[in-house]
Amino acid sequence: MSAIAHGGHTMTDAKPAPAARLAATVRQAPADLTLSFVDEATVRGVSAAAGDAEWLLADRLTGLAAFALLPMETNPLYTSYVDLRNAHLAETRPQTGPAVIAPGAGAAALLPDGAAAFVEMTENRVTALVLSPEARNAGLILETLDDLRDRDPELLRRLLEGGCALPENDKLAQMTRAMWSQGLLLHVPDGVRLERPVVLRWIVGTPGSALFSRTIISIGVDAEVSVVEEQVSADTTEATPAEEQAFFAGTTEVQIGAGSSLSFAGLQDLSLRQIAFQHRSAVLGRSATVRWALAELGGRVVRSRIDNKLEGHGSSVEQAEIVFGSSDQIFDLTSYTRHIGRDTTGNLLSKGALADRSRAYMKGLAVIDLSAHGTDSYLGEFAMLLSKQARSVAIPSLEIDQPDCRRVAHASSVGPIDETQLFYLESRGLDPDEARKSIVLGYLEPVVARVSLQSAQDRLRELLEAKWAARTVARPVREAASVA
Repeated sequence: MSAIAHGGHTMTDAKPAPAARLAATVRQAPADLTLSFVDEATVRGVSAAAGDAEWLLADRLTGLAAFALLPMETNPLYTSYVDLRNAHLAETRPQTGPAVIAPGAGAAALLPDGAAAFVEMTENRVTALVLSPEARNAGLILETLDDLRDRDPELLRRLLEGGCALPENDKLAQMTRAMWSQGLLLHVPDGVRLERPVVLRWIVGTPGSALFSRTIISIGVDAEVSVVEEQVSADTTEATPAEEQAFFAGTTEVQIGAGSSLSFAGLQDLSLRQIAFQHRSAVLGRSATVRWALAELGGRVVRSRIDNKLEGHGSSVEQAEIVFGSSDQIFDLTSYTRHIGRDTTGNLLSKGALADRSRAYMKGLAVIDLSAHGTDSYLGEFAMLLSKQARSVAIPSLEIDQPDCRRVAHASSVGPIDETQLFYLESRGLDPDEARKSIVLGYLEPVVARVSLQSAQDRLRELLEAKWAARTVARPVREAASVA
């Protein structure tokens, strides 16, 4: 028995736009990714600068071949929503060469309060790499892929050859596989359970530069770790649409052993001149768990894809991703979860708050294989529109080949703030703007509360407050919400 279902999508304010407005906002076609330097000569140059072995060059070229052949979007449900209108990358050039470790990068004073280990990558320089005594004594490994290449080339090969956990059908993931120049390895040995999180910080965004990075997280059997990843801008000056852009393509490739768990909190607050393509993927063993809590706040165009592969019996994923859009930001969020083992559980939630002329495309697919007896899977995608110019599309989808499931469900809605909630708060003395703010920030709080490092959690709340204050104040949307 095979069944396929997908949720509808909703857009508000569907009146025909004037011809002049349409001409000003024409989308680039899916093929119009203007990274002209992604070619064999550049890949060979990156490989030569890094001193790659022959197998790694071959792996890069395999990724390049896949990039050349694959379409931007393979899922026919989603092809209409590839939106690159704000990406202008023809002038960007890649950063190459191995990471340079800055003097004093290992100083203990650089370790943030409450962290077990910390690495900071500023473009192509390692500006901090510190392990606490607790982490070091437990055998935790946190190092650059360049250092791993020198220390244990066979381990590097086992981790990377064949694309690690990257999706084979994703054009942009295969581009990063071919082009990466910076990378990190986090390895947690069997039986190690760290109470404090590991902090990974990427500082990127020099105008005109393109940085490709890979982060490999390998977790042994019966182990536990929390990771906080921060992506922040190297350029703090206010950006305008006409200014030169920067490009960042980063992957997080996770392999989790039996009985182990990973809690991963990601905070992205890049400059509005930044284009960011992110891929996060996890392969789970028996009774393993991954918890994703991701906040997307910055960037002009952000494409985020998450792939969860529940291979082991009893494995589970909990995933919550939020966006807060303003100006003319575009967020493209895609999630694929494949249930393979018995009694697996997926609970996935995407939420967006969209102001000004921002746009969000939230797309998700849960696949239940024939082998996945007893699956429990839920996929929800919801967007709150804070202006009449904001837009959102929600497309939750299911592909079911196993009828013996505990639960398989999806839901979506796109609409304005609930008027009854506004009325209630205003009747209790809050002014209209404060009432709307309370509703929006409370709506996004489930992800904030999952960030394991207190300082990062506080920082995220500050950033959400700043996004609210910086939006263009507009009359609230009054159209009724639609539910698919």
